[in-house]
Amino acid sequence: MYWKLVINILVVTQLVLAVDKDLTSSITFTGFNSSNIMLSGEAEINDIGLLRLTNTSVKFQIGSAFYPKPLTFKYFQNTFSSTTANSKCFSFSTTFIFAIKPGQSESPTNGHGMALVISPTLGLPEASSKRFLGLFNESNNGDATNHILAIELDTKESSSFRDIDDNHVGIDINGLESVASASAAYFVGDNNNGYEFKNLSLVSGKPMKVWVEYDAVVKQINVTLAPAIVVRKPQKPLLSLTKDLSPILKDTMFVGFTSSTGSVGSNHYVLGWSFKINGQAKELDLKQLPKLPAYVDPSNKTMEYLEPNKNKKGSNKPILIVVLPIVLVMAMAISVVMVYVVRRSKRFVEVIENWDEVEFRPHSVKYKDLCIATKGFIDKELLGKGGFGSVYKGMLPNTSTEIAVKKVSNKSRQGMKEFSSEISSMSRLRHRNLVPLLGYCQHKGELLLVYDYMPNGSLDKYLFDHPKKTLNWNQRFRVIKGVASGLLYLHEEWEQVVVHRDIKASNVLLDSELNGRLGDFGLARFYDHGTDHKTTHIAGTMGYIAPELTRMGKATTYSDVFAFGAFLLEVACGRRPIDRREPQEDAILVDRVFSCWDRGNILEAKDQKLECDHIVADEVEVVLTLGLWCSLSEPLARPSMRIVMEHLEKLHQLSLPDISQFRLSANGLTFLQYCESFQSSGSCTFQLSVVDSVLSCGR
Repeated sequence: MYWKLVINILVVTQLVLAVDKDLTSSITFTGFNSSNIMLSGEAEINDIGLLRLTNTSVKFQIGSAFYPKPLTFKYFQNTFSSTTANSKCFSFSTTFIFAIKPGQSESPTNGHGMALVISPTLGLPEASSKRFLGLFNESNNGDATNHILAIELDTKESSSFRDIDDNHVGIDINGLESVASASAAYFVGDNNNGYEFKNLSLVSGKPMKVWVEYDAVVKQINVTLAPAIVVRKPQKPLLSLTKDLSPILKDTMFVGFTSSTGSVGSNHYVLGWSFKINGQAKELDLKQLPKLPAYVDPSNKTMEYLEPNKNKKGSNKPILIVVLPIVLVMAMAISVVMVYVVRRSKRFVEVIENWDEVEFRPHSVKYKDLCIATKGFIDKELLGKGGFGSVYKGMLPNTSTEIAVKKVSNKSRQGMKEFSSEISSMSRLRHRNLVPLLGYCQHKGELLLVYDYMPNGSLDKYLFDHPKKTLNWNQRFRVIKGVASGLLYLHEEWEQVVVHRDIKASNVLLDSELNGRLGDFGLARFYDHGTDHKTTHIAGTMGYIAPELTRMGKATTYSDVFAFGAFLLEVACGRRPIDRREPQEDAILVDRVFSCWDRGNILEAKDQKLECDHIVADEVEVVLTLGLWCSLSEPLARPSMRIVMEHLEKLHQLSLPDISQFRLSANGLTFLQYCESFQSSGSCTFQLSVVDSVLSCGR
């Protein structure tokens, strides 16, 4: 017994050491709005903040609502190994209040239910509305690669899923055949006096509360159900399942709700919700939540309300003469107010254009909410300006979510096509080293993108032009590996190949822990694996554009690798790829790095602000050599991002190629001619002239 206690103490201690305040994530909703929840399908939010997933008027439809930011669910058990196999789940808890109201039909057949879901993706686009609660479909139901945990509140018995009845709660893992289930009920009592089992009807139309808790130490999930008017959670849970969720959940996951109507429609409501990683979710007070609408019970045709009508008794005396003038005056006053509100609301109208905005509507954010978040886009909240427009800092109303709003003017070179590209790209990409897109808005010719706020700004501010604060090598190397991991995901690990086309330090943002996140997907292009990319438009920034682009104009993963090579050199050397303030022989950074390599002292090119010991010097040498390798003129001679990542992870365990085999010209590596209007920022707005390719290969 003692050794078991010791093991438990060690596990708890490890969890405590692994968790810091940034990993203790919590969310609380005592009402919803479109700026703090992402809706899709039939889901909608009414004026008082009540969330309705589906309704009785629409059949065979899905409604879902997700918290827009991913939550960190796992930590690395072995600090010396960051592989998925060594990551373990945190404990978490959540509670929510819901209500299911069937349609006003006297048919005894219930419609489908709803589910709380933890998913690796923001939403479940492949889910079917038939029998699957908006979670799965015929082909992926039960697939272990789903990585989905759901708590179902099912109101329809399906023999194909081995349901126990048409009124049950179930724990689902990757499929709708519950690994544990029980009829809807709750327990009253305690361990000393025993428990009384009380049945509940999920489709009663009355609000009910659910608690879901996962203990990572004992690896147990508890699910408890009770009427919402119950103040304290029942001591005995309705369901308990011993299961290690580490193989099921990924490092970061999204949480939300989903429902489907099937052939019989129902109203599925969520009144309030709280969720917490590594702690107890905040309890919800029914009195502080939005009220449910009136409900007609089809069995007895009586009206039921969330709160009883206290004014049923009244006088039968005629009061029309007294009341009518008052009603008319109030009606006129209300009309005046409505006219004012309508005119004022026109300022916040979002415009639907002809670029198929319907595809992105679940990510739409109200312009009014963005105005409130940024305090009216005042200069004090301005983070920066560029050729695309301006970026403002803000905080979404009724949340603690900090955001960055990219405001693209109609005069910007980045027009509607690039805007829609950025939405379609970023709304579907999910990686810890990519800047997440939270939503978008369009208002009077202005295009607005809403991102997760990166408190430490862009990387270039820490590298160039005598920065007030610089980064040490360990911080820079972590940023390099992070961006490389994100780019590998874009090139090889996502469902399509994504060519970023604008990789540079100013497009890498730093979060609160100085992790690098690649952003600005306005120039990104998607194409299927194994197909030929047809783009012929040259885009990018001078100094990062691969030489083959000027000949063929076709951006590929190889041209992204070229830009990443320039990025490696600028991070290690602390200067831009092209700087005309330097002497002519050192103006082009890749020339200088190669010259140092050719003299047998490549570390001479490193940023002089870095003080490297022997171990760090090895890392700097690998990064600089990889930068030259990625800068080769022949696209096929450059490494893939997977090979780059392997060298960054294993350093000198893998051998780098001998660059001298590429037979350099006597004039070195010069490959770009200056633009007369070239600015110190390294950007040029007109076509580049390529003299020769970098590290030109003899033929």
